[in-house]
Amino acid sequence: MRLSRLSTLLFSRFSLETSSTMFLLNILVLVSLLGVGLHLNGVASMTHSLMYFTTSSNDVPNFPEFIEVGYVNGLQITHYDSNTKRAVPKQEWMKKITEEDPQYWDTETQISLVGEQVMKGNTEIVKQRLNQTEGSHMSPADVGCEWDDETGDINGWFQFGFDGEDFIAFDLKTETFVAPRSEAVPTKHKWERSGEAVRQKNYITHDCVEYLKKHLRNGQSTIMRKELPRVSFLQKTPSSPVTCHATGFYPDRAMLFWTKDGVELHEGVDPGEILPNHDGTFQMSVDLDMSHLSSVPPEDWGHFGCMFQLSGVPDMPTKLHPDLIMTNAKNYTGVIVAAVVVLGVFLLAAVGFAVYRWRKAQAGAY
Repeated sequence: MRLSRLSTLLFSRFSLETSSTMFLLNILVLVSLLGVGLHLNGVASMTHSLMYFTTSSNDVPNFPEFIEVGYVNGLQITHYDSNTKRAVPKQEWMKKITEEDPQYWDTETQISLVGEQVMKGNTEIVKQRLNQTEGSHMSPADVGCEWDDETGDINGWFQFGFDGEDFIAFDLKTETFVAPRSEAVPTKHKWERSGEAVRQKNYITHDCVEYLKKHLRNGQSTIMRKELPRVSFLQKTPSSPVTCHATGFYPDRAMLFWTKDGVELHEGVDPGEILPNHDGTFQMSVDLDMSHLSSVPPEDWGHFGCMFQLSGVPDMPTKLHPDLIMTNAKNYTGVIVAAVVVLGVFLLAAVGFAVYRWRKAQAGAY
C-alpha cells in the first residue's frame, strides 16, 4: 500500500539523470514518511520537525559508504548504514509502528538497500559533472518538514550537497529549485519542467507532516517532555568573556540570552549553537564581553543576568554574581591550596616519623 501510494506522489527526488533513479530514491525517502494524521490535545504549542539525512561517501576511513538517519524534534528515531544493512528503530516507542504494519522494518531495510545504490550512483554523477572523479568525496542530502501544532503553519525543505557545499535545493515559498552552482542548473531545469516542484510541495505539506504527527502520537511521552537545564557561569581568565552555559534541557526549541535590568542585551554578546548531549538532552552557551562589566563594581553585577526560555514553561532567569563564576584562576587556586595542604600533611608526617625514629634510637642507646 505504501509503495503504490508513493508511486503516484513523486516522479523524482534526488536523481540527477534518469527517471528510474528518481523513482527509486523517492521510495527511499517517502516510504519512511507516509502515514495517518492525528490531533494532539493537551500539549503546549510548538513547532515540530521530521527530517531524514542520507550520506553517500567513498574512500572515507572508518565511515560507512551510506548512512540514513531520521529525526523527530532533533531526537534520532531510525538508523540504517551500509555496514549493518538493516533499518532499525532508535527509540523504543518507534516499535509501535509494527502494530499497524508488521513488515515495516523489513520493508524499510529493502528500500534503504535500494537507496544506498541510488545515492552512490548520484555521487558518481556529481563527481563527473564537477570533474572530481579522484579521491574521497561525500554527498549529503536531507529532506524534512516543520509543523506548528497550534497555528498549523507548515514549512519544509529538500537539499542535496557535495563535499560540504550545496548542489541543489528546493524552495517551498517560491516552489522552485535553487542551483547555487552552474553544474546543477541542468537538474534544476529538468525537475521544474517535469513538475517535480509540485510533487515536492505535496510531499512536504502532506505526507511528511502526516507522518510527523504519527510519530508525535506514538512517542508523545518522550518527544513532548520538558526538561530544564543547569545554568552556570564560566570564564577562562579575568579578561575573557563571561559565558552563560545551560545544559540538560529538552527539547532544543530554547533561547538563552544575557540581560541587564531585565532587558535583553544585544551588543557585546556572542551566542553559540545548540548542541546535543550524550543523554539526548541539549546544551548551549552565550558569551558576554567584559566591556559590560569592567566599569561596574562587582557588587553591582547582579544587574546582569542570563535568561533561559523554553516553550511551555516559565522563564528561568539567573542573576550574575562574581562568586558564581567558575574560572581557571579559581581552579588553579584550588589546586594550589590542595597541593599546599597535601605537602603540609606530608611534611608533618615526615617530621613525626623522624621524631619517632630519633626517640626509638635514643631509647635503644640507654
